[in-house]
Amino acid sequence: MMNNFLQAALALSAGLVLYTYFGYPLVLVLLTNFKQLVADIRFAAVKRNRRRSRCSPELPKVSLVFAAHNEAPVIGWKMRNCKHLNYPADRLEILVGCDGCTDRTATLARQANVPNARILEILNRGGKPATLNLVVPLAQGDIIVLCDSNTMFEPDTLMFLVRHFEERNVGCVCGELRLVDGSQKGSSENLYWKYETMLKFLESRLNMLVGANGGIFAIRRELFTPLPPDGIIDDFLVAMRIRAAGHRVIYDPEAVASEELAEGVRHEFRRRIRIGAGNFHALKYTWKLLNPTMGWVALSYWSHKVFRWVVPLALCIAEASAILLASDVRYAALAAVGVLIVGLGLAGYRLDLRGVHWAPCSLPYYFLSMNLALLLGFVRFLRQSQSTVWKPTPRPSFSPIHADPEDAGLAPEDGPRFKGARV
Repeated sequence: MMNNFLQAALALSAGLVLYTYFGYPLVLVLLTNFKQLVADIRFAAVKRNRRRSRCSPELPKVSLVFAAHNEAPVIGWKMRNCKHLNYPADRLEILVGCDGCTDRTATLARQANVPNARILEILNRGGKPATLNLVVPLAQGDIIVLCDSNTMFEPDTLMFLVRHFEERNVGCVCGELRLVDGSQKGSSENLYWKYETMLKFLESRLNMLVGANGGIFAIRRELFTPLPPDGIIDDFLVAMRIRAAGHRVIYDPEAVASEELAEGVRHEFRRRIRIGAGNFHALKYTWKLLNPTMGWVALSYWSHKVFRWVVPLALCIAEASAILLASDVRYAALAAVGVLIVGLGLAGYRLDLRGVHWAPCSLPYYFLSMNLALLLGFVRFLRQSQSTVWKPTPRPSFSPIHADPEDAGLAPEDGPRFKGARV
C-alpha cells in the first residue's frame, strides 16, 4: 500500500516537472502551428490583406518611466541612452524616480542634461512599487513605457512598442530583454533566458501571454492602477491586471533592450528569492485568471507560472519517493540520477566561486539554485517577511555602461531640482 502511494507521488511529481519544462513548450508549438495553419487556410480562401496599416499619422506621446536606487554607476549612461532614442523629442518625456538615493544618482541624472527629463527625488525610500505609484500619475504621455535604470534601449525600440497600440484591444506590450554576458565565459542564465523568450513569443502568438518583463514594457496610461503597498513584482502585477481587465498583452521581439548579466548565479540568488516571494504574493491579486473560463490565458498561467512555482516541492517529493523505493533497481537508478544532479550542482557552485562556467555543472547549478530560491521565497511569503524595497545586483564592469558618465561627454551642469509631494 505504501509502495503504491510512493509510486503515485513519484509519477505525479516527476510528471509535473517534465510537463512544466518540456511538455508545455511542446503544447505551445503544436497550438501555434495549428493556429498558423488555420490562418493560412483562411487567407487562401478569402485573400484578405493580413498586414497591419497605420491608422493615425501622429505618434502618441510617450512617457518613459523608471525607478532608481543608488544607481550612480549606470544612471549617466541610462540618461544618455534616453537622449539618443529615435522618437520625436516633443512626443517623449523621461521621468526618473530616485527612490531614497544616498549616492549621486540624482545629480548624475541631471548632469546628463536631457531637456525632456524630470528627475524626481523621493526622500523616504519606499521600494519600486511605491515609486511608480508616485511617478506614473505625473506622466503626461498616452503610453507609459516602464523599464529599469540598467536596461539600455535600441534606438528604434519605442517606435516598435507604440505601433501596437493602434489596436484598441492592446493594453500592454512587452519587449525583448537581451542579457549581455560581460564575463565572456558563457552563462546558464543567458541560455535559460532564451528559453523564456521562446515561450513568450509562442504565448503571444496564441494571445495567452501572462506577465511582462520589468526591463521593457509599455502600457496605456489609463490602464495603470496603483500598485498595492505590499506588492513585490510590479511588472507582473501591472500586466496581469491589464489582462484581467480584458485587454491583450503581447510580445514584440523587435523592441529590444539590453541588460548586463550578474557576475554569477550566486549574485542573483537574493533577487530570485525576492521574486519567488512576490510570485506567491501575486496570486492574491491575480487568482481569477486561473479560472478555466478565462480561456487560454488560464492554461498559460497554470503551466508557465503556477506549476513552475511548485516544481521545487515536486523535485523534493520525487527524489524522496525514489530513495524510499530504492529496493527496486529502477527507482534506485532514478534516485541516483537525482543525487548526480545535486552533485553536479554543488560542483557548479564551487566553479562559480572561482568565476568558471562549465555547462555540465553550471546548468544543474543554475536549475537547482533557481528552484531553491523559489522554495525560500515561498517560506518568506508564508512568514510575510519579504520587503518591497530592492538592492541593485552587482554587475561586472566590462563596458562603458559602468564608466564615469563624464567620459561620455555628458553635460557637467546641474539642472533645476524637481520638488513636490516629498518628491
